[in-house]
Amino acid sequence: MQRPEGLQTLKYAMYQSLTPCAGLPAEMPVETIQSIMSSPSGPGETRERILAAATRLFTAHGFAGASVRMITKEAGVPVALVNYHFGSKQGLMEAVFARALGKHGESRVKYLDKLEREAGDQPVPVPLLVEAFITSALRLTRRDDLSGTVFKQLIGRAFYDPGAGSESFFPEEYTESVERYKVAFHRALPHLTEEDVLWRIYFFVGIVAYVIAGKDTMRIAEVYRLPDAGDPAAVLQRLMPFIVAGFEAPTFVGLPRSDLPSSRS
Repeated sequence: MQRPEGLQTLKYAMYQSLTPCAGLPAEMPVETIQSIMSSPSGPGETRERILAAATRLFTAHGFAGASVRMITKEAGVPVALVNYHFGSKQGLMEAVFARALGKHGESRVKYLDKLEREAGDQPVPVPLLVEAFITSALRLTRRDDLSGTVFKQLIGRAFYDPGAGSESFFPEEYTESVERYKVAFHRALPHLTEEDVLWRIYFFVGIVAYVIAGKDTMRIAEVYRLPDAGDPAAVLQRLMPFIVAGFEAPTFVGLPRSDLPSSRS
């Protein structure tokens, strides 16, 4: 790796002597070291400024539309610090969503844990599982560190204007959360196959995301001036009977696949 020359030599040596204590990489490009040393903020504060700027710009312009240079200009930091803190723009995007969605997977199933303890050897009833999932989703819109409006817009961007690479933005613990709910729903609905349960969870998550994002693509709520429109909590309360009925419905036996209309026709 290239070493800095001239007046930067002493600063480089000082940085290299401190990195093991700070938990930072021992070998870094000179340009990145210089960017870190010239930044007026500490590493933690700088990282938060980048995250805050990225959240605003991803929300306003989408993931493809918000460049790294736009984000670092908004944050007032050198471009090199995005790679230093997040590895890439993709890494930054994933960090934005990890921050928005919450960091602790166990909190997303805390209510489910309580319900299962209370149920003992019996399955948790479907209405309680639906309520637990919706309650967990609504909690995300009531965060102290992120406004509900920004969160809804960010989720809307993720689902309806994703951009390249954003298909993998969900933290790994969300997969674990879905697995927990899959098992719980399957216990409550033994007449369904695992595939049926997963499809119903898929529909369920999509509807909840649509409501939280405040989307009204067909403008039904606007045209008919539906009460509670724009209030995710109220809309999701209205949604609960619909979702419960969908989960509890028998397995659909429809037309043979050969009789279904082709997407090519």
